[in-house]
This record gives sequence, C-alpha cells and structure tokens, in this order.
Amino acid sequence: MSPVPEPMNPTRTSHMAGVSLSAEVMGNGPRTVMAHGFTQTCRVWGSMDSILATDHELMLVDMPGHGRSGHVLADLTEGAHLLGALGGNAAYLGYSMGARFCLHLALTQPELVSSLVLISGTAGIEDPDARAARRVQDEGLADQLDPLLPGDTSGGDASGVGGDSSGGGQARLDSFLRRWLDNPLLSGVPTEADGFAERRRNTGPGLASSLRLAGTGTQFPLWAQLNRLTMPVLILTGEHDDKFTRLGRRMAESIGENATIVVIAGVGHAPHLQQPALVAEKISAHLGSGR
Repeated sequence: MSPVPEPMNPTRTSHMAGVSLSAEVMGNGPRTVMAHGFTQTCRVWGSMDSILATDHELMLVDMPGHGRSGHVLADLTEGAHLLGALGGNAAYLGYSMGARFCLHLALTQPELVSSLVLISGTAGIEDPDARAARRVQDEGLADQLDPLLPGDTSGGDASGVGGDSSGGGQARLDSFLRRWLDNPLLSGVPTEADGFAERRRNTGPGLASSLRLAGTGTQFPLWAQLNRLTMPVLILTGEHDDKFTRLGRRMAESIGENATIVVIAGVGHAPHLQQPALVAEKISAHLGSGR
C-alpha cells in the first residue's frame, strides 16, 4: 500500500508551473466555473448545465485526475490554485469533491470568488482518528483502481504507467464505476443522468491519484475558517442525504448571514442529477440576486 497523505492546510500556497486543467465553455452571461464530483467529468451535470447556460457562461472543468485532466496530480490546495488560475474572477460551483476544491479556493483566494455554490459538500473531518480511517478507506479504493505492481510503492500515474499496466484496466474501471453508482447515496439518480459513459473516459490511475491526493481524508478541517467567507454562499443538499444535510446546515451556521442552505425534497446526494430544473432555478436565483 502506498503512503497515506496527511491533511493539507489550505493556507499553504501552491504553484504548479506548466500545469493546467482542461475545461469546456458553454452559454453566455456572467461566468460560473463548475467543478464536478469524484469519478465524473466536466460533462456529467445531467441537464443542469444546459439550463444554467441560457443566461450564464459556464466553464465546465475536468478536475485533477479526471477526464482530460487525468494526468494532473494535485491535492486540494494545489487543485484549488489550478481551478482559480483557469477560471479567474467568477462564481464557483462545486459538487461533492468539486465543492471541497471550490471551498479551498474561496478560502485561499477569495478575491477570485464572487459567489460560491456548494452541492453536497463538507468542511472536513475534524476527528484525527476518523480522518485517518477515511484515508485508509480511500487508499483501499485507490488500490482497487490502480493495483500496485510488486515492489512498487508509488502507484501508477494518470497516463496509465504503473499499476494499471495489466491490460485489465478498462474492465477494472467499469466494475468500480458500477459499484460506485450502486452506492445508496446515489440511489434514485436516473440512468440517463448518471453519466456512466462519460465516467468511462476516466482512467483507473487518474481516479486513484484523486483519492490518494484529494480524498476526503486528506482534507484539512476548515470549520474554524468558514467565518472568513464574505461572498454570498449557497449550500444545496438532498433531503434523503441526512449526513450532508447536517453538514450543510452546520456550514451555513458557521459561515454566517451571507450563507443560505436549500434542502431539495425527495432526493439524495446528487440533487442536481435528480431534480436538475429545480436545482438550476435555486442556483440562478442565488447568482442573479447575489444571495
């Protein structure tokens, strides 16, 4: 098993010369930069992106270890820097893993973030033992995606060199993705919206690098820093996602009066894939009014 990284303090600055993230742009209007969740790509937003694009310019980003940014190896702090370098001054919207990147950006470079939308996000695991256990869990998932070769302690890389050289990489990835989408948190997501075909554009080593470098267990707890956020913040969760709704309510309370939480009825961890029109409506209202 490769070394398990320690949480990264988001106050550390990061500069990755010559490295950039890939993105696609659609729509017209004020810019909103969108950061997807784990195993997804910039195209896995259901129909929400098409709805928002009617009055916003959307920059849809492939996050580190994913899609055409599969070669980018970055922790949360480094990834947030790359996200801000690409998106510039804009509203930032993140889902799950993407929400954690956007939250890091808002805390380290708040001058870039005019407004923040966090869908099913968290400010981190505070208990050190629970955080360490989560890193071990994520490392186990990474090993499923990118098994180490005998004598290898570093894992493969996003180019396919290393642990994914056995020739069974696509079958291994497909099996992992099916198990991932069977997670109870994602129950209720329509097949036509789950983006399975797009998720297959990822690689095992790329996703493994994401888990090892930017998994939830690597996140430095940010709860004490949330009151530094002064931009308008919208927090969206699903009614059936009890854990992240509790986290969302706590985040809103910690941020203060500039934060609003909206709980979408009848959905789970991916409200934008289950109720894209309603979620887009809430986001448009937030971005349009500044609240």
